[in-house]
Amino acid sequence: MEISVIGSSEFILGFRLAGIRNTYTAVTEEDLVNIITRVLDDGVTGILVLESRDMNRVPLRLQATLENSVKPTVIAIGAEEGGMSLRERIKRSVGVDLWK
Repeated sequence: MEISVIGSSEFILGFRLAGIRNTYTAVTEEDLVNIITRVLDDGVTGILVLESRDMNRVPLRLQATLENSVKPTVIAIGAEEGGMSLRERIKRSVGVDLWK
C-alpha cells in the first residue's frame, strides 16, 4: 500500500522531502477532482492525504465518498479536519483502536 498526497506545491513539498513518491499538485478545482478520482481508482493507495481546505473545494458527493472511504483512508490535514478524527479513521480502517 502506498501513501498519496494531493495539494498545493507548498503542501506536498514536505511529504516529498520525507520520501513519499506519490505526490500530486492540484491548482484548479477540476485538477483536484480529476486527481482524487484517479487516486481513488488506482487500487494501490492505502492512505490519501489532502489539505483540509481542498476537502471543501470538491463537490459534496465526492466529499461524502472521501469521508466514508476505508481504502484508501483519507486524512485531511490543516486548520480544520472536519468529519472523523485520525483516531476514528484508523480504527475504522484497521478494525482496532491503536490508542488503547
